[in-house]
Amino acid sequence: MIFAIICTDKVGALETRKANRTDHLEYLESIKDGLKGAGPFLDSDGNPNGSMLIVEMEDLASAEDFAKGDPYAKAGLFENVEIKPWNWLLANPYTNGNA
Repeated sequence: MIFAIICTDKVGALETRKANRTDHLEYLESIKDGLKGAGPFLDSDGNPNGSMLIVEMEDLASAEDFAKGDPYAKAGLFENVEIKPWNWLLANPYTNGNA
């Protein structure tokens, strides 16, 4: 199953994000082909203030465990984390749009 993990940073947590970025990126790379896409949301000044991850996991519990294990989550960066099953309908390079 594909899941969107949508994270909102706590206000004023940019330094926490910067301090944990390398570990966060290594953690994302650890799931290899399970990571379908990732990137930060940006504030009006262009600074990251949240994240969206698109991951393929066996089930919701696996996606929840993955989100909890993220170094950003462990560092207390996020105000909120929402995990939703997602249907990658268009521009999916794995199915050529035939989802």
